[in-house]
Parts: sequence; structure tokens; C-alpha cells
Amino acid sequence: MDTAQPARWRRALFMFTGIVEETGTVESIKPSARSIQLVVRAKVCARGLKVGDSLALNGCCLTVVKLVSRSRQKLLQFDLLRETWERTNLQFARVGSPVNLERSLPVNGRLGGHFVTGHIDGMGTIIRRERAGQDRALEIAAPPEVMRYVVFKGSVAVDGISLTVAAVARKSFRVWIIPHTCEVTALRERKAGDAVNLEADLLGKYVEKFLKQSKAWPG
Repeated sequence: MDTAQPARWRRALFMFTGIVEETGTVESIKPSARSIQLVVRAKVCARGLKVGDSLALNGCCLTVVKLVSRSRQKLLQFDLLRETWERTNLQFARVGSPVNLERSLPVNGRLGGHFVTGHIDGMGTIIRRERAGQDRALEIAAPPEVMRYVVFKGSVAVDGISLTVAAVARKSFRVWIIPHTCEVTALRERKAGDAVNLEADLLGKYVEKFLKQSKAWPG
């Protein structure tokens, strides 16, 4: 979902793990003739960040096009193409909205979640949010292009958060959220009816492709 042309050739090198480092805050949203200019205020993820680097916002891989220091925080500017804007829940963001942030995985980094590319497969809708003791349970309706890869106890990225699938229905799936995840991510503000960005497990996509190719081979 990266939209910056000069850095596009490097996208294949960028991976994420679905472990959100902090929630940034939307500072401004300005539509222009060619793109949507999105500015986010961040602290932790701004450390060492440079123009041209990739950052996942609600699981969507974007390229930093401008940095402005402000006290201990920085303002990060991203230019989103209309396609990216319309395919992700960033279109529903408002000034002051929290967004999940994660820097790309360094070569020597720890894989705490699962491989996440930052390329959103589709948007889901929270249809139920329940409390179970200290935990939360979310049921999310998802489009067919996502549900085909969702399996019980498999991985899925919801707004860039690596989560384990607790149950699967025909058109929806269920995930459990521990208190820590609720506290440090934008899920703390999500409610029934809200849209979430979804990315299915990359491994499932490769398995599907290999199986299709094997059936096409002679013999």
C-alpha cells in the first residue's frame, strides 16, 4: 500500500510483525489534486526515521515524505493515493484519531508476531465486541478475499495488529484481545460498526498458489 513512487522499488524489502510500537495521533488531513496529505504525530516510531522510510499506519505500509520536529515528538507526513485512501480505514480518520504505528522489521530484529507486508487485503467491520473477564473478544465480518485465508488458530493482522483467530464462521471470524493490546493500540476506541484494515497471513496465499500450480502440472 506504499504510495510514494521513488521508494516503490524498495517495498519488497520491508516487512512488519504486527507488534504495534505506539499509537500516533492524526494531526491533519488535506486532500489535494493528486493525493491525500496525512500528517501524524509520533514519538517512539519517529526515532531514527528518515524521509523515504516505511511505516505501517493501521497496518498500511506508507512512505514518509516529510519530517518536522516538535519538542519530543515529530510530525510525519504521508501522501496517499486515492486508491489507498478508499481501500483502507484511514478514510475514516479525523484530526485527533489514534493510529497504530510500527516501523519496518530490521534484518536483525525479532519476529514477535507474524510476517505482515503492510498491503491491506480488505476492510472488515466489527459486528460484536464483548468482554470476557479482563479480555475482549471481537467478531469481525470480512470480505471473501480475506475469509478464504482465515483459519482457526491461524494469524491475521487487524489494523496492523498480529492476532490469533479464535473462531471462524462463513462470513466472519473472532479474535481475543488481551488488556495490554487494548491499552497500547487504537483498538481501545474501536466499537461495533467500525471498519478495520485486514491483511491475511502471507503463508496461506503462497500455499494456495502452489496448490493451484501443482494441479496444473501434467501427470
